[in-house]
Amino acid sequence: MKKKLFIFSNENIYIQEEKYFCDNIDLKSSPEGLNKKFEVNLFGRKSYKKRTHEIKLKKIKIFSNIFTYLSEVIKSTKIENTKYLIISISPYTFLICLFLRLFGKTPIVYLRSDGYGEYNAILGSLGKLIYHLMFSLTSLISNLISCRNYILKGKKGKVIYPSQLDSVWFKKPKIQEVRNFQLLYVGRIKVEKGIFSLASLIKNKRDISLTIVGAEKNTSYKINQSNINIQLTQSNKARLIKYYDDHNIFILPSFTEGHPMVLLEALARRRPVIIFDDIEHVIGDKKGIFVAKRNFLNFFGVLNHIKKNYKKIQKNMMKNKLPTNKEFIEEFVKAIEDYK
Repeated sequence: MKKKLFIFSNENIYIQEEKYFCDNIDLKSSPEGLNKKFEVNLFGRKSYKKRTHEIKLKKIKIFSNIFTYLSEVIKSTKIENTKYLIISISPYTFLICLFLRLFGKTPIVYLRSDGYGEYNAILGSLGKLIYHLMFSLTSLISNLISCRNYILKGKKGKVIYPSQLDSVWFKKPKIQEVRNFQLLYVGRIKVEKGIFSLASLIKNKRDISLTIVGAEKNTSYKINQSNINIQLTQSNKARLIKYYDDHNIFILPSFTEGHPMVLLEALARRRPVIIFDDIEHVIGDKKGIFVAKRNFLNFFGVLNHIKKNYKKIQKNMMKNKLPTNKEFIEEFVKAIEDYK
């Protein structure tokens, strides 16, 4: 008989015709993968806006306010032979962590990104202080799993490397050349993702085009440039792979990142990646990632370096050993089971 695993998330989940949808692909794939080993019960916040990815789990509950959410958390503590997994630290999940501890349970907290960077990007120094308080107390009353060692800030915890990659991503990529710079960004259109900063950087540059795959339906964005093409969020894997193959450089302009899945996707399709020095830590031992500064002179220099050495860079990228989703789930299961 499978052990129960309650997963508590701050993510917004949309329900339509008894099906559940979210925007974060990791919130979809991780619980689905863990459900093969555990009996997963996923909890989240109710969304009134349509979301992209269907979560294929039988047991999902969503709540419109923190009071009903916490009431259900308390009920879960009465069930025996159960483990508790909290995804990321937010005011919601921080309260859940406190309540679980009050009822004698030690939750596992999965840190998918550096909250210091995220809160700083949104609220500045006050945000960093808020996260510091939540993180410090959470690290004392829970077990930690992180996608990067630096995110633990010296606290004890297990490190695993998330991945959504399966065999389809590793099929021989389309051969691409660099005449004009065809940049691709896949992700949300948010200030902290650096997309507005990037738009400003390449404005009026005719030899640089940018495709953004991450727009939501019926949403307008303050980006209106002839060299920028905005596409809707793409959940179809084959079409998403085609976007990578039809562009020659992938760009990740974020001010803060933990372990970005799109980085692995770009590397799997052997597309050189440009990031900015704010997130230099994501490189690790990966080949084909280049760091630029947020000024056009430096940025254009990096573009030209890639253009001149494109085939050599792609050949070098073949040395990358990229984690697969299967390997990630196996490590995730082991990390959860190891915590008694």
